[in-house]
Amino acid sequence: MIFIGFGFLMTFLQRYGFSSVGFNFLIAAFALQWATLMQGFVHGMHGGKIHVGIESMINADFCTGSVLISFGAVLGKTSPVQLLVMSVIEVTLFAVNEFIVLSVLGAKDAGGSMTIHTFGAYFGLMVARVLYRPNLDKSKHKNCSVYHSDLFAMIGTIYLWMFWPSFNSAVTAHGDDQHRTAMNTYYSLAACTLATYGLSAVVAHDGKLDMVHIQNAALAGGVAVGTAGEMMLTPFGSMIVGFLAGTISVLGFKFLSPILEEKLKIQDTCGVHNLHGMPGVLGAIVGAVTAALATKDVYGDGMADVFPDIHSGDVEASFQGVRQAISLAVTLGIALLGGLITGFILKLPIYGAPPDTICFEDGIYWELPGEEGSHEELTTVRTPDEAEKLNA
Repeated sequence: MIFIGFGFLMTFLQRYGFSSVGFNFLIAAFALQWATLMQGFVHGMHGGKIHVGIESMINADFCTGSVLISFGAVLGKTSPVQLLVMSVIEVTLFAVNEFIVLSVLGAKDAGGSMTIHTFGAYFGLMVARVLYRPNLDKSKHKNCSVYHSDLFAMIGTIYLWMFWPSFNSAVTAHGDDQHRTAMNTYYSLAACTLATYGLSAVVAHDGKLDMVHIQNAALAGGVAVGTAGEMMLTPFGSMIVGFLAGTISVLGFKFLSPILEEKLKIQDTCGVHNLHGMPGVLGAIVGAVTAALATKDVYGDGMADVFPDIHSGDVEASFQGVRQAISLAVTLGIALLGGLITGFILKLPIYGAPPDTICFEDGIYWELPGEEGSHEELTTVRTPDEAEKLNA
């Protein structure tokens, strides 16, 4: 999911395929290692040493996924150095937020609706807001897809769709909890996909499907059951959640994204707010409500695995729901503030960011095949400021 799913999902840009997959590869390889250290320092120490095992490796994958979500918000507008600096800061803040939410507040979030998707989306959106480019229209003709690039992006979509049940259930307790998480994710994704296809045709002027909706909104169901996946959501409940997630995601792509760019000055390249942000918040709300309604009659002996504090009598189910809601607020706060600070750090003119005229272009960072435009042609600029930025 990390290397193929996220990597190919971002290849929709017509001249940014090398960078989408290549920088995804670079960031993931770095973030996996840095996350192992940061998560170990914050909440993985045993006897003064960082414990490394299968679970810590999976958790590092989760952290990396959050960084790649943020990458989607600034895709095509940042240099590799900026992305690595962003990874250093975001991984550190992710580990801190994860510790507060899961260990201090005692919230449940096995599939990461809050800690992975909500955090990564709003962190990336704040970075994109600070890095706003008023003259990005100079590269507008490259900020679009072609037939074959959309086809490559669908590879990422299908890959993510197939493996999302295992992603959400990876760190849940073996047995009923893991089976329940996989099942809830499976049915949520299926219902979300149907909602996406139906609504995509409805909101189009001519009734045709929009490939952007299919590539992205069809995955929102997996995001929305990340928190409540291991809870007694039931297949019917998970299908309702998936349907709602697909609906808000399609509507977000159609109506909200233009507003974010025009009114709030947030240039969200991949639409992470629609795929990860809003569905992540929905998932957190569903998790809070489901936790507040938990009873021993429904969960039986499984209550000890899902809600150990409720099982032991330390807290009431209603208070567990409050914990979940507070965790969402904390996650949003850390993500927004952290993204704001990171954005200002990345805005320093020392990282070799591409000028407005050649955003969404592989040629500035990659050797391209002979039939592509030469590097000199790609880097020809019209203003002294752009020339100075390229030289830097």
